[in-house]
Amino acid sequence: MKEWFTASATSLYAIILTAIGIYICTIVYTRLAGKRSFSKMSSFDFAMTVAIGSILATTILSKSTSLLQGAIGLASVYVLQLFVALLRRNKQFQRLVDNKPVLLMDGQEILHENLKKSHVTLDDLKSKLREANVLELSQVRAVIFEATGDIAVLHTKDENQRIEDFILEDVKR
Repeated sequence: MKEWFTASATSLYAIILTAIGIYICTIVYTRLAGKRSFSKMSSFDFAMTVAIGSILATTILSKSTSLLQGAIGLASVYVLQLFVALLRRNKQFQRLVDNKPVLLMDGQEILHENLKKSHVTLDDLKSKLREANVLELSQVRAVIFEATGDIAVLHTKDENQRIEDFILEDVKR
């Protein structure tokens, strides 16, 4: 138990130097790969963010993983992300790796079956409606559970305002 609270100066220096090195690698790789590296546009993007965090932590704190190994592992994940981003331009591949957005409310109608399939509770839905400053259900045009896990609330006070088809094109009803 005493080992939990002690560390040698050498190990602390190693942690600091490794953290600086892997941090620089992350910045360089992100600049090369682009902002998409940390976006939350698909489940694959989310997995990328988790993988980067795991590699950073392991490289910085694990004695068994060298800075070079961490930098190569990190580069591999970035290359995979770029490769999948290119493949996602193909609709069939995109369907394979991405979740589809799901309609939770169609106007004022709550789609209970879609809530159930998406594992979203009625309380979750109410919370998102409040977050979006919806005062009356008559203001709601659609509520969409996005592929990223976010919930989008489309609303307006104008009763004649409709949603363009393009906005709901790939949303599962």
